[in-house]
This record gives sequence, structure tokens and C-alpha cells, in this order.
Amino acid sequence: MSDRMEGATPSEEQLRYAKLLDWGAKIGFVVLVAGFVNYMLGLLPPHVPVERLPELWSLPLAEYLARTSTPTGWNWVLLLAKGEFPGLVGIALLSGCSLVCLAAVAAIYARRGDRVYAAICALEIAVLVLAASGVLTAGH
Repeated sequence: MSDRMEGATPSEEQLRYAKLLDWGAKIGFVVLVAGFVNYMLGLLPPHVPVERLPELWSLPLAEYLARTSTPTGWNWVLLLAKGEFPGLVGIALLSGCSLVCLAAVAAIYARRGDRVYAAICALEIAVLVLAASGVLTAGH
């Protein structure tokens, strides 16, 4: 570590990003664990009965999806009342944490007039949203 870095104070945007990422990760983890506990305790009926899983695991994906009527893409949200799917909310929250962080940091940059940094944040947000949308899929 160089002498220049010792005693350095984090910037406002670093602190904001870190605080939001910390909260997002904690919330996402709790939701993920709650979804898993829900599944393990059988609080919600499963979409695919556990006893059917051994026969289905070896199938190609397309056949598994067809036999179980499991939706693809973001259509899993339609099955949140089924035991397997609430845990996916935690995964979605964890993977989306950076969007909130980037938006908050972009606001700081915009307020300061740092248009280039605000634009970079906006472009990163756009790329993440586009990737999550499922528009850019290959081989499906």
C-alpha cells in the first residue's frame, strides 16, 4: 500500500455505493435463505414434486421444461406461489443490487455536474437492464 492511500477518506459516491450494496446484499441474502427454508419446509406446494426430480434431472433442458410446464425467462415470477420459486427472488435481488447503487451514484455525479461519470453510470445501468431483459439470448 502506498503512502498516498493511507489515511485516504472515501468519497461521497464510494460511501453511497458501499452502503447501498451492503443493504442490498443483506436483504437479498435474507430473501434467498427464506425462500430456501420455505422450500425445505414445504410451506408452499412445489411446482415439480420432489419425488419426480430423479426422473427429470437427466433430461435435456427443453424436454424438462416441456414435461414440467416450467416457464422460461422472467415468467418464473408467475409461479411465486410454488415452493421452488420464491428463492429466485433473492437471486434476482442480489444480481440487481448494483442497479440501485449505480443510480444513486449517477445522481451524485449529475448534481455535481460530472456529466461524463453520470453518463457512464447510465450506460452501465442500460447494459445491465438489457442483459436482464432476455432480449440478447443466443441459441434458445
